[in-house]
Amino acid sequence: MDVRISPSRVRGTARAPPSKSYTHRAILAAGYAGGALVCNPLSSADTRATARAVEAYGGSVERVPPRGTERTSGERSDPRADDLEIVGFDGDPETPGDVISCANSGTTMRLTTATGALVDGLAVLTGDASLRTRPQGPLLDALKQLGARAESTRSNGQAPLIVGGDIRGGDLNIRGDVSSQYITGLLMAGAVTEGGVEIDLTTELKSAPYVDITLEVLDDFGIEAEVIGGDDSDVRASGADGFRVAGGQSYEPGDGEYHVPGDFSSMSYLLAAGALASDEELIVEGAYPSAQGDSAIVSILERMGADIEWNRKDGAITVGKSDLAGIEVGVADTPDLLPTIAVLGAVADGTTRITDCEHVRLKETDRVAAMATELEKMGIDVVEHDDELVINDGNLEGATVDGYDDHRIIMALSIAALVADGETTIEGAEHVDVSFPDFFDVLYDLGVDLAR
Repeated sequence: MDVRISPSRVRGTARAPPSKSYTHRAILAAGYAGGALVCNPLSSADTRATARAVEAYGGSVERVPPRGTERTSGERSDPRADDLEIVGFDGDPETPGDVISCANSGTTMRLTTATGALVDGLAVLTGDASLRTRPQGPLLDALKQLGARAESTRSNGQAPLIVGGDIRGGDLNIRGDVSSQYITGLLMAGAVTEGGVEIDLTTELKSAPYVDITLEVLDDFGIEAEVIGGDDSDVRASGADGFRVAGGQSYEPGDGEYHVPGDFSSMSYLLAAGALASDEELIVEGAYPSAQGDSAIVSILERMGADIEWNRKDGAITVGKSDLAGIEVGVADTPDLLPTIAVLGAVADGTTRITDCEHVRLKETDRVAAMATELEKMGIDVVEHDDELVINDGNLEGATVDGYDDHRIIMALSIAALVADGETTIEGAEHVDVSFPDFFDVLYDLGVDLAR
């Protein structure tokens, strides 16, 4: 699907979708439990992949209407409004009867590969062409240190993967600068081993706030895990030397329920739209404080000079059209914000320098190169380095741009299109389904002139 967007103003109120990161972890945690009701989950291609993995390991996942709601016979169900009733495998996953397809979801693959190391037999995990290029080697090596069989079928550290061996726990070392998702998978699986798992990081941890999300979800499901070392910052995992989770624990959510918060990664596009193209002001709801590192988008916009106010108690952020100035911002802990910041930098006065971004090249696509290439098509002077993206101000011009089958590239370029001179066509735009399925509906309701 291609989407054509003409220069537009936005106005009104929008609500961010539920958090993809929390939804993934909550679905799997409920799988490790005897079961749980996951309330307000994100229904997207990626989170459905995690639900399928839970089912492959012996659980069941059923969509149910939220409590207090009724639907008449034949009424179309709104997937965003459904809760997930999950019957788990109670810490003892069974050997899957078939290959597990993770589709395009790297989170699903990394979290549930660790689950596969708990089965008596072998689990086989694969994904689409893009996912089969993403690095899994450090995770496979870590699982081998715990006594698992953990192999890449092509011996290149990439999917398809084969794992199994019924690990009992132990100590391991692993890089922290490739993906924090390795740490998440190991901690979640380690809690149900006999001996627990202790993780020693051999490099600095990147994307530390995502590990904080994991620690928060584990705590909500009654699992105790601890950070070894750390720099005592607001981000618990920041500067960590490692992590430890005791074995023999049981996943038991309070009152049998878990409630997913709003997603700041997805919210970043709405906030950027307000700062660049609002007619008076835009209000974004569902913005309650959590461990999400991408809530940093609020302070980034403030630093750039945006007219923005966050009412944390009510979970509402108000943002108005603003004259922005370029800044330097590191994304070591917030890699998913790079596309949004790049678009803001293209409109801001002066130069915006995005640093610490080499690991952003290992996402669904090389997002550093993708944003450099597509913003240049739109008339912006961009300089790309291995670990840095430099965006100089200019006049955005409408163009035909490639979405790279990457939801975050598509959404960021859609925001750039709001203030470009002329119409912009974004190719492959259907892939917003990964994290924000109704993104274009939301833009349309805010007043954006678009056609699909």
